[in-house]
Amino acid sequence: MHSLSVYIAPLLGIAGLFFAFMIYRVITRQSGGDGQVAAIANQIHHGAMAFMRREIQLIAIFAVVVGVFLLFQDPWVSLAFFLGAIASSIAGLIGMYTATKANVRTTLAAHEKGPNQALTTAFLGGSIMGITVASMGLLGVGGLFVFFGKTEADTHVIHGFAMGASLVAIFFRVGGGIFTKAADVGADLVGKLESGIPEDDPRNPGVIADNVGDNVGDVAGMGSDLFESYCNSMIATMAIAASLSAEVGGESVLQALIHDSGTASSLIFLPLALASTGLICSLGGVAIVNRFASAAPEKALRIGTISAASAFVLASLLVIQLLGISTSVWFCVLTGTGGGVLIGAATEHYTGGKPMRDIAKSSETGVATVMISGLAVGMQSVVLPLLTVSGILIAASHFAGLYGVAVAAVGMLATIGITMSIDAYGPVADNAGGIAEMSGLGSKTREITDKLDEVGNTTAAIGKGFAIGAASLASLAIIAAYVKVVSANNPDFVLLLSDPLVLTGIFLGGLAPFLVSSITMNAVGESAAEMIEEIRRQFREIPGLLDGDADPDSERCIKIATNAALKRMFLPAAIAVLLPVIVGFVLGPVVLGGLLVGALLGCVLLALMMANSGGAWDNAKKYIEKGNFGGKNSDAHHACVVGDTVGDPLKDTSGPSMNILINVMAIVSLVIAPMLST
Repeated sequence: MHSLSVYIAPLLGIAGLFFAFMIYRVITRQSGGDGQVAAIANQIHHGAMAFMRREIQLIAIFAVVVGVFLLFQDPWVSLAFFLGAIASSIAGLIGMYTATKANVRTTLAAHEKGPNQALTTAFLGGSIMGITVASMGLLGVGGLFVFFGKTEADTHVIHGFAMGASLVAIFFRVGGGIFTKAADVGADLVGKLESGIPEDDPRNPGVIADNVGDNVGDVAGMGSDLFESYCNSMIATMAIAASLSAEVGGESVLQALIHDSGTASSLIFLPLALASTGLICSLGGVAIVNRFASAAPEKALRIGTISAASAFVLASLLVIQLLGISTSVWFCVLTGTGGGVLIGAATEHYTGGKPMRDIAKSSETGVATVMISGLAVGMQSVVLPLLTVSGILIAASHFAGLYGVAVAAVGMLATIGITMSIDAYGPVADNAGGIAEMSGLGSKTREITDKLDEVGNTTAAIGKGFAIGAASLASLAIIAAYVKVVSANNPDFVLLLSDPLVLTGIFLGGLAPFLVSSITMNAVGESAAEMIEEIRRQFREIPGLLDGDADPDSERCIKIATNAALKRMFLPAAIAVLLPVIVGFVLGPVVLGGLLVGALLGCVLLALMMANSGGAWDNAKKYIEKGNFGGKNSDAHHACVVGDTVGDPLKDTSGPSMNILINVMAIVSLVIAPMLST
């Protein structure tokens, strides 16, 4: 591997940030409106940014405590940790800032120029987040690789970057999830069910907070989620490759994975090379979506995604050959990329296909049958993704062992630029519809934004399924790296199912996702109760509010959601960080290994079930609102609104938290692995 090639990843990261800035310039050149439209957009923007500032200030305190602990162990790991936290925070801030600028411009584009320009604006607004996430990951991990990518001891420093990114991710995901669902549940229950007013009605005090929540939960939260999985998959692959030459029999494995022109360092560098290739292909995918904006929104987004993934698969073969690596490793890339597509397709089927329509039909017999059918769909939806992950494991390990599993995770996440762009497009389109409704821009504009939002709901559901599959593979790679690092320091270390210590760890790991899910669900319930009381109070005490003759106090609702989220996000984060530390140092690395296995299985199962149940309930409600089974304000609609309300914290708070939980626990275990002794 040529010495200059190590600079490719950070340089491409810088180039990607430049492209993101240029897209931002294109968006901000469009009119931001004036009068009521601008006022509503400013409320959403300032509310979102205020929440982010307060959240980052609190995260900084927690990060300093963790960073100081790492400082006493290894100053370089501590530095990498802070860099990872800063990179993740910057990516979230940029994505939030631009999404809350693009939403109103999407509204005005729909109103003044029609659906094509509205789609272009919404997608470009989301693409800034996607490109920024990929670019910051390449800049951070690639920059550290330049200095610490030569030996196994050096690559351990880079693990700190992943830990910093994961720490920020759990706060962003949990805090944003609590905020958005407290506002959403409160606004829906009081507005739709009690007062009988439509969604996004300007009379509802919780509507602005709900729009703010879409950004803090689905832009910053999802971005940080995929950012940590993206970085973790690259770093775990490096760790496994670096440990191959040190372990017994590792030399023979190395010889099987490289050709005469390849070296062990080529295997360490490969994840960065693949991610760099993925960023280039993602930029091409963004351009293709923009080119096909005149087509139906779902068609344009699908063409862009498939084009980027196909180009990446072909280009990765060339990259692998240039690095002198065996073609068998390329099959691992193909397996991971294909697996991501299959998981997305399965998610789309359960949340938008016949199972969703069956839930809608069950609403004709009341709330109870809606709840039963929705839970059944969520449970069944676990099967295909788990079969896919199992297939990836078998195939990838067949071609290249544990290293192949890690490469498959990189392959799934390499085109994160386009994947995250399409996911972030959803909240921008959703906000655009809310602004159109609150501004009274008319049914024609709302019809355009509703069509964009409908596609956005589908992409959001697919994005959640993809994020869960990516997190499972990334955490598997980290667990494999943990086992290798501990084994290198402790020759007697082994994980056997017949060992009571391993079984103890599995049970301890299995309880973690249920405990965190319970905490986050209760957090949403308690926060929503505060929001409901405030909305009811305003309807009672503000004269003329329900008649449209007075303005609601939206700032008060934003403040309630902000305080509730910030107060309740610390306990889940503390469990994720401290549980592996306590188990590792008190009960030992064997129990910790079992803990990671149990937590992984529990997190994946719960995440899929909760995300798909919630997504199916949400889309069933929208299916009825189109006129099916009685349409809006029918008994069937009311039953599905209840299902959607229950599903909201499942799909947007507790479910997504599982991705972060297992990745945080795994990366913390990998960071402390050199300190553990059997």
